[in-house]
Amino acid sequence: MQWSQSVIVLGTVMMSAAWGDTRPHGTGSDPFASPSPLAFHLPPFAKIRDQDFRPAFEAAMAEQRREVDAITHNPAPATFANTIVALEQSGQRLDRVQRVFDYLKTSNTDSTIEGLDRELAPRIAEHEDAIRLDPLLFARIEAVFGERATLRLDPESEQLLERTRTRFLRAGAQLNDTDKAKLREINRELAALTTQFRQNVLKATQDGAVLVESESELSGLTEPQKGAARSAAQKRGLANGWLIVLQNTTVQPELEQLDNRALRERVYRASIGRANGGAHDNTAVVSRIVRLRAERAVLLGYPNHAAYVLADETAGTPAAAHAMLAQILPAALAQAQREAEDIQKVIDAESAANGTATFKLEPWDWPYYAVRARKAKFDFDDADVQPYFELDRVLHDGVFYAAHELYGLSFRERSDLQAYRDDLRIFEVYDADSTPLALFVADYFKRDNKQGGAWMNALVRQSRLDGTRPVVTNNLNIPVPAADQPVLLTFDEVRTLFHEFGHALHGMLSAVNYASLSGTSVPRDFVEYPSQFNEMWAQEPKVISHYARHYKTGEPMPSALLDKVLASWRYGEGYATTEYLAAALLDLSWHGLTADQAPPADQVMAFEARALKAEGVDYPAIPPRYHTPYFLHLFALSYSADYYAYLWSEVLARDTGQWMHDHGGLTRANGDTLRVKILSRGRSADPAALFRAFYGGPPEIAPLLEYRGLTLPAHQP
Repeated sequence: MQWSQSVIVLGTVMMSAAWGDTRPHGTGSDPFASPSPLAFHLPPFAKIRDQDFRPAFEAAMAEQRREVDAITHNPAPATFANTIVALEQSGQRLDRVQRVFDYLKTSNTDSTIEGLDRELAPRIAEHEDAIRLDPLLFARIEAVFGERATLRLDPESEQLLERTRTRFLRAGAQLNDTDKAKLREINRELAALTTQFRQNVLKATQDGAVLVESESELSGLTEPQKGAARSAAQKRGLANGWLIVLQNTTVQPELEQLDNRALRERVYRASIGRANGGAHDNTAVVSRIVRLRAERAVLLGYPNHAAYVLADETAGTPAAAHAMLAQILPAALAQAQREAEDIQKVIDAESAANGTATFKLEPWDWPYYAVRARKAKFDFDDADVQPYFELDRVLHDGVFYAAHELYGLSFRERSDLQAYRDDLRIFEVYDADSTPLALFVADYFKRDNKQGGAWMNALVRQSRLDGTRPVVTNNLNIPVPAADQPVLLTFDEVRTLFHEFGHALHGMLSAVNYASLSGTSVPRDFVEYPSQFNEMWAQEPKVISHYARHYKTGEPMPSALLDKVLASWRYGEGYATTEYLAAALLDLSWHGLTADQAPPADQVMAFEARALKAEGVDYPAIPPRYHTPYFLHLFALSYSADYYAYLWSEVLARDTGQWMHDHGGLTRANGDTLRVKILSRGRSADPAALFRAFYGGPPEIAPLLEYRGLTLPAHQP
């Protein structure tokens, strides 16, 4: 299973020089001063240089302040048009520069961008506070809101009015001047701290790469994997050796294949040791973030940060989120324990066959022996199937094919358009009637200056009011093979490709009036719904048989092997669900604290251990998907108190999958229904209401359990 994750990859050098930054020097004029003249307003990357960002931000923030001042001091009475719509359309220049900067700082950073990020993050927070804490502006919003019953607004405009007011209320618009001053200071410091956390994780992950000096230690890796490790070492200037680069998650992919147990342990300990001590320690940063978030929540009228965040989510309360996680936990743990028993038997049998002493299953052993346990059950492993999962074929004959069958979309590569690197690909997306719909940017390969994991960006948001069509990106971290090697994917990477394209579809199929309500501008516990749903097509027989072809011969995967793949893909869901639940419950534990309960830096890991034990997920062989010091979702991204959202959203996704199969599967009729009722709607209506209107009732958990092959104990509802 895949969760649309994000985190990081490797060293601290001047990355623009060391890692081949291809951004040009530009012309010196502000490339963000007006909308890009390129197709779909694709940012003019060829004209953007690092030095453009500071003056561009300054000019854009000043422009938005003038726009907002004009709204605030408008002598005419407040109306929906001169206040709500005018505010919606303010800051477009700032939006252009912010989206490109945020994209580059995660996808292609360098020392200049990192320095600018540290400098600008607090200033941007101050700018946003100056708008949302402006009493005169909020008075105008309240005046329009008070007249809403007589305005005869269409439903989407009603939603815009409600969401605008809610954003201001949640930002502290009703606080007194003293509390507003406190809030500004908290927001400023949090902006700096979350930036510091993210940069620490990037550098600690880079520094944590494991150097292997003897090729014999790499026994078990494929030749393309060895080539990628050799290439990674060479890019670091290492003449000899192989470099195992760390992914964002606790468990590293190489642990599935490395025969050398001592090396597996080295890689694992390098992973869990990131940002916990040393030059890039994050424990003090975590302690301060937790305290400040708790203080801010109280200022805004909530008992803790989790309560503040979830009040604006579909779940509504931390108790509701916790209850859903707790409902799944017994089934996940029971399945994980059965998997552990299978794995221990494999360890014992191999030890007996080799005449060596057996050993207890450890975290660095689980992935390796789980592969062997699966092979014993299903008689195949990843080395058998990877030749059938070549990247370009999976993309065109799998991901794009499913989108065509469901939504009528077609794709044409635009080699005339330029992204920020030559190894990115840009596709123009056409609707079923051949109307140009969107641009899709594919950035699939790992780089040392790229955030780890996988994610989607919207460089341009769809809006009928603004006349804009979507430009969306997908970002993965597939290891770069040696020059003479194909790009072969694991099945997990295939599923990630489909997952992230589900986010892209949510952005590309948007058809709303207002940019702030378009695409993925939905609650965190709804935003993962389309992506989790789109994963299902990766293993749908009709789709997988279309893309699973040998990279050399083009021959389809033999039916016997395909049957084994389809029969086995649920294997390991006990482990995968448990590691996720541990991370999600840890998140709720951190953000359920009051300011006084926030532990000091030297107690951060002790708190984590206590929290995992209290939640019943301190299962030694299954670590949480992220440990606290490198848990980017919580302390640098926008998933604080929201990490539960992946499972909450997956309930909706699996219900939708069941609905699809009940109505005929991969058909245009089904795709068009989902598009009209969900994917095109953004947040133009309440997301929970959108789902009920599509599904015909409230969410049900049974399809999720069936999809994962989990069974609740008899006493569970």
